[in-house]
Amino acid sequence: MPRVIVDCAMYRDGRRSEAPGDLSDALAQARAVGDAFLWIGMYEPTEEEFEHVSHEFGLHKLAVEDALTAHQRPKLEVYDDSLFVVLKPVMYDEDADRVTTGELMLFIGDSFVVTVRHGEGAALAAVRRRLEHEPEVLRHGPTAVLYAVSDAVVDHYIEVAAELQADLEELEAEVFAPQTADTRNTASRIYGFKRQVLEFRRATSPLSQPMDRLAFGNVPFVHDHARPFFRDVADHLTKANEYVEGLDRLLSDALSAHLAQMGVRQNDDMRKISAWAAMAAVPTMVAGIYGMNFRDMPELRQWWGYPAVLLVMVGLCLGLHRMFKRRGWL
Repeated sequence: MPRVIVDCAMYRDGRRSEAPGDLSDALAQARAVGDAFLWIGMYEPTEEEFEHVSHEFGLHKLAVEDALTAHQRPKLEVYDDSLFVVLKPVMYDEDADRVTTGELMLFIGDSFVVTVRHGEGAALAAVRRRLEHEPEVLRHGPTAVLYAVSDAVVDHYIEVAAELQADLEELEAEVFAPQTADTRNTASRIYGFKRQVLEFRRATSPLSQPMDRLAFGNVPFVHDHARPFFRDVADHLTKANEYVEGLDRLLSDALSAHLAQMGVRQNDDMRKISAWAAMAAVPTMVAGIYGMNFRDMPELRQWWGYPAVLLVMVGLCLGLHRMFKRRGWL
C-alpha cells in the first residue's frame, strides 16, 4: 500500500480486523461478508499515490481532484458510486492568537470509507479509537464513521469558539482601560482578531447546508436511521455559527467603541492645547504692545509700571486657567 495510507482496517460487526494487503481483495471480501466495511485513512497524498486507491474504489475524478487540490469549502457531493464530504477542522493557537484550518475529505460508498487529511488540525486517530471502543455504533458501517467524524469536528468548533470568547473578553477590557503604551495597538489587535473570526466563519458557515441535507434529506449511502444523529450535529453547528456571529458583532462594537474613545481623547487633547495656547497668547499680546517704541506709554515713567504689567499678565493667565479648569478643559 502507498506510504500515505496512515491506517487501513476492515470492520465486521463493529470489530476491527486486519484487511488483506490488496485493496481490491479487501473490498471484495467486505462486500461478500455483507456486514463489514473497509476504512482507509490517508494523509496529503499526491496524484500518483492516490491513483491506486481511487481506481480500486471507483472514485469520481472530480471528487478525486478536489481531494488532491484541497482548499475546498465544506460541501457534500453525491456521485453514482460514492458520497463526497468536505469538512474543515479548526485549531486555535492561544500564544499566537491565530486560527488555523485543516481539510478533511471523506469518500463514503458501498462497504468502504476513504478519508483524506490535509493539515495538522484534522487528526482522526482519536475518532477511530473512540469508535473502536463503541462497536454498537461502528456496527452501522460507513454512516457511523461519517457521523463520528462530523460530530468531532463540529464539537471542536464550539471549543474553539469558547477560547475565542475568553480572548475577546480580555480585548474588551483592554479597549476600556486607560490608555497606556500597551493599548496603543488595540485597533490593530481588534482587526487581526476579526480576521481570525472570518477564517473561523469560512469553516463553519458553509457546512450548514451539507448537515441539513444529512439531517433532513435522503442522501445515498447514509442510513435513514442516522438522521436524528445528524440533526444533533446540525444543532451543534448552529450553536457554533451563532457563537461566530456573536463574536463578529462584538468585535465590530469593540472597534467602534475604541475609535470613539480615540476621538474623545483627541478632543480632550485639542482642548488642552487650545487652553494653554490661549494662556500663552495673553502675556505675549501685552508684552508685544509694551515692547513697541512708543514715547507715551501708561506707567512708562513710573517705577512700579514694570511690576504692574507683570502682575496683570499673571492675573490674566490665572483667570484663564481657572476658567478652563472649571469647564473641564484642563
